Amino acid sequence: MPTKKTMEKARRAKREGKAPTSQAGEFVREEMHKIRRGEHGARSTKQAIAIGLSKARRAGVDLPPPEAGETSERTRQSAKRAYEAGQKRPGAKPSARRSRAITAALKREGKTAASRTALSRQAKSAARKRTAAERSESARKAARTKGPEGRRAAARKAAQTRAARAHSG
Repeated sequence: MPTKKTMEKARRAKREGKAPTSQAGEFVREEMHKIRRGEHGARSTKQAIAIGLSKARRAGVDLPPPEAGETSERTRQSAKRAYEAGQKRPGAKPSARRSRAITAALKREGKTAASRTALSRQAKSAARKRTAAERSESARKAARTKGPEGRRAAARKAAQTRAARAHSG
């Protein structure tokens, strides 16, 4: 069950006109924090992200399942079920028995899936699969939905990064 805070952040993202993936990002973030706190683990970073996306779909975020050929058929079906459940009854609680079984299985998994290096590796490999045009377009969209304050913060951060790289090189 996602926390109230996560649900509120996702709702705010929707109000701000952000994409469903950005709304779902809050759920993924919460999942990473859970793993880092040691509540449970995940076999891989990909699995940790998938758990967050599934929770987002079940909570009613309008995130359609991936197209055929993008992922395995099993993953697609699972995403489809989660999406339909979220569209019919958003935020419905899963059965206690199922919830316990899932948590017990995840507790046996490792915690490194949410580490900084694992997340970095995942992000880089995901970015490599996209064309330069796709990356550029999503960056432009991010700038459009950021708002003036967000843009200022991003510019400040970019300047800091450039300064740090200039000193280290």
